[in-house]
Amino acid sequence: MGKLLVVGATGLLGRAAIKYFRAKKGWICSGLSRRPHKFRNVEYLAADLLDNPSIEKHHSKLRDVTHILYSALYEMDDLLSGWRHNEQIKTNTKMFENLMNIVSLYSPNLRHISLLQGTKAYGIHVEAMKAPAKEKWPRHNHENFYWNQEDILKRICNAKNWSFNIWRPQVVLGTATGSPMNLVAAIAAYATICKETDLTFYQPLGAPVVTEATDANLFAKALEWAFNEPKAKNQTFNITNGDVLIWHHLWPEICEFFKIPLGPKRNRTLSTTLPKLEKEWSFITNKYGIKQLNLKELVGGSWQFLDRALRDAGPSPSPSIVSTIKIRKAGFSGCIDTSDSLKNCFKEMRREKLIP
Repeated sequence: MGKLLVVGATGLLGRAAIKYFRAKKGWICSGLSRRPHKFRNVEYLAADLLDNPSIEKHHSKLRDVTHILYSALYEMDDLLSGWRHNEQIKTNTKMFENLMNIVSLYSPNLRHISLLQGTKAYGIHVEAMKAPAKEKWPRHNHENFYWNQEDILKRICNAKNWSFNIWRPQVVLGTATGSPMNLVAAIAAYATICKETDLTFYQPLGAPVVTEATDANLFAKALEWAFNEPKAKNQTFNITNGDVLIWHHLWPEICEFFKIPLGPKRNRTLSTTLPKLEKEWSFITNKYGIKQLNLKELVGGSWQFLDRALRDAGPSPSPSIVSTIKIRKAGFSGCIDTSDSLKNCFKEMRREKLIP
């Protein structure tokens, strides 16, 4: 119990954590981000993590923070090439370092910091990933801001006697707007446009790629568990739904949900075609009275991420599977069917009037 500061409050996992913990008795939530998080009765701290004064001005509101979830992320406009770009590494490192320096001065009640990583820790963006990937493996030999942030985290937690966790989710399924890696929003917008126009909802081409997903709400439950479980102290955990994610197999279910015909298998580059349909999307938002967000505001840079997820990866693509044995042995048994998770996200987007 305590006060949770969610840094990166408008992202997929940040939003899920706020929604989860604000409903928990004994917890107070604050959200720090550049964009307003728009949660009722949740304190909003407007800050740019590259601008120390914008963080430091909230020093009085940082004093009673007991737990931090750091889910902030900087991505370049060219998402995929940015994953190995020095600018991305330097920027994400500096953002985290700035926050750590300030909370070390102004948060005397802080007890725990949770830091997000992901499967890029296993080099999935560099080469075919060995499966199942395990937390105990040595660092994959490539430049990554994960390692810089992790070193800062461990150094400061050791000095301050704070506990920490490092989390490695797979493909995150949740609801947010303007995120760079939000497959739910990208698929929902694509399906909606297909339903309202003559665009075809093509199936992915090539052999099925076997990967995993992480439900954002499941992650929030794991976070609460780790806050209270001694076996979780200072550990790195993979966290997934417990089954597999194969977009080829989910495509018919997505069609059924949105009541659109299943198109033929074909490669497509949605990141070049869909952003051009702002006029069509504006017509849809006006027709159904949903939130007046343009496609860029809704989907962010996620078209590139969707292109990667649906790519033709060749005749025998390597599976992207991580082991969750460690977290299960430590006592967390949460799971959810990935198909249900995806549909729940679509339903939540409808409740929030993001799609018709």
